[in-house]
Amino acid sequence: MKTRETTVKVLAFLLLVCICLVMILPLYIMLSTALKTKQEMFLVPPTWIPNEIVWHNFVDAMKSKPFGRYFTNTTMFSVFGTFGEVLVSSVVAYGFSRYKGIGRNAVFMILLSTMMIPYPVIMIPQFVLFKTLGWTNTYLPLLIPSLFGSAYIIFLLRQFFNTLPMDLFEAARLDGCSEFRTYWNIALPLCQPAIASAAIFGFMWRWNEYLQPLIYLNSDTKYTLSIALASFRSMYSVVPWNLLMAASLVAVLPPVLLFFLAQKYFVQGIVVSGLK
Repeated sequence: MKTRETTVKVLAFLLLVCICLVMILPLYIMLSTALKTKQEMFLVPPTWIPNEIVWHNFVDAMKSKPFGRYFTNTTMFSVFGTFGEVLVSSVVAYGFSRYKGIGRNAVFMILLSTMMIPYPVIMIPQFVLFKTLGWTNTYLPLLIPSLFGSAYIIFLLRQFFNTLPMDLFEAARLDGCSEFRTYWNIALPLCQPAIASAAIFGFMWRWNEYLQPLIYLNSDTKYTLSIALASFRSMYSVVPWNLLMAASLVAVLPPVLLFFLAQKYFVQGIVVSGLK
C-alpha cells in the first residue's frame, strides 16, 4: 500500500510539473523575444535562448510611447474602481446575510442571474446612455458602474458573512452599536481575507480590461495599458515584437506582484468563503 501511495504521489507531482511548464512556456517565450535583437526575431527556426541578450529593449519600449502616463491611468482606473466596487458589494452582501425578509432569496437569485448576461448584450444600450450623459472620453463610464457593486463579489462576501456567529452581532446590539457601526467595526475587520480576494479579482480584471476603455476613451492621453499595447503595432510597418514583448512584460508585473504579495489572504479568502 505504501509503495502504491508513493507511486501515485510521484506521478501526480510529475503531472503537476508538466502542467506548470506548459503554463510558464508563453511567459518564457515573451521574455526570450523581449531580449532578442531585431535580426534574431525572424530567424527560422526560432531560437529558444537569445544569442545576444539586449536589455535595452525594455528602455526603448518604454520610450516609444508615454507608458508612464498609461501606467498612471490604468492604476487610477483599477484602484478607484476596485475600491468602490468592493465597498458597495460588502454593504449589499452584509444586508443579504443579516436581514431575513420575504423574497430575500428570490432577489438574491435574480442578482446572481445577472452574471449570466454577457457584456455585448448591454454594451450598446450602455454606450447610448453614457453618450447621452456626455460621459464619453472620460473615466466616468468606467468608474460609475463600479459603485453599483458586482454580483460575483456580493456572492463571495455573503458566503463569508454567513459564517460569522450571530452572537457577535447580538453582543454588539446589547452594547448599543448601530447597524452601520456593527458592519464597519465588527463584520468588515473579520472578513479581511474575503475582501482581499475580492479586491484581487477586481484589480486584475480592471488592469487587463480592454473592451470598455476602447469604447469610451478617444484621447491618447487617457488610454490605459491594454489599449496602448494594442496600438503599439500600428506605429510600425514591421512590428518590433521584441519591443512589444518587453512592454507587455512590464505591464504584467504589477498584477503578478500583487498576487504574490497577497497570496496568503487570497487563498484564505477562497477557503473561508465556501468557494473551495
